Amino acid sequence: MKKEVLDQTGTALPGAERRTSNIEHRTSKHGDASAPPYDLEERLLEYSARIIRLADSQKNSRAANHVGGQLLRSGTSPLPNHGEAQAAESLNDFVHKPKICLKELRESHRWLRLIKRVPLIEKPAKVDPLIEETDQLIRIFVSSLRKVSSRQISSSRVAEEAPESDSETSMFDVQPPAGPPRKPVTYAPKKRAVSRRKSP
Repeated sequence: MKKEVLDQTGTALPGAERRTSNIEHRTSKHGDASAPPYDLEERLLEYSARIIRLADSQKNSRAANHVGGQLLRSGTSPLPNHGEAQAAESLNDFVHKPKICLKELRESHRWLRLIKRVPLIEKPAKVDPLIEETDQLIRIFVSSLRKVSSRQISSSRVAEEAPESDSETSMFDVQPPAGPPRKPVTYAPKKRAVSRRKSP
């Protein structure tokens, strides 16, 4: 989404545009353009809250306690992992955390379907909106990971073809190494300690 850039008087500058951040992107909520802007963190926060409320509303039985505990673990996991991805220390870490989010969302989707099938709550139809939201979040993470993977592939191809450079920019355009570079090991003969005696 692009917005016009205005000068100090409020007049649009010709040909000047600025891109909006992810936080300003609007949802495609059933094609409603008037839907309020949101960011993924807020959506995952609300999702975790809904998971907690569902787990608390389940029947008090051995099966419900087991399934509810599993759903609580997987359904609240994407929120903190998304936060860790925002503070990733490397490109590998940045890709790894959303993969965990996706894995946990897929697990939550299965638990929700099981809760509805048994059923483990009084009104099983109440699970449907949460199943739908889980499905949409899965699609968001799948799409994001595909984009990151395609960028990684194109970056690695560019890095293979380009000459080596010590600049900071080229270091962050490619996937960082898995660990610190190994230093070559050199062996040198040990020197004997010579004891010097004082002459009388």
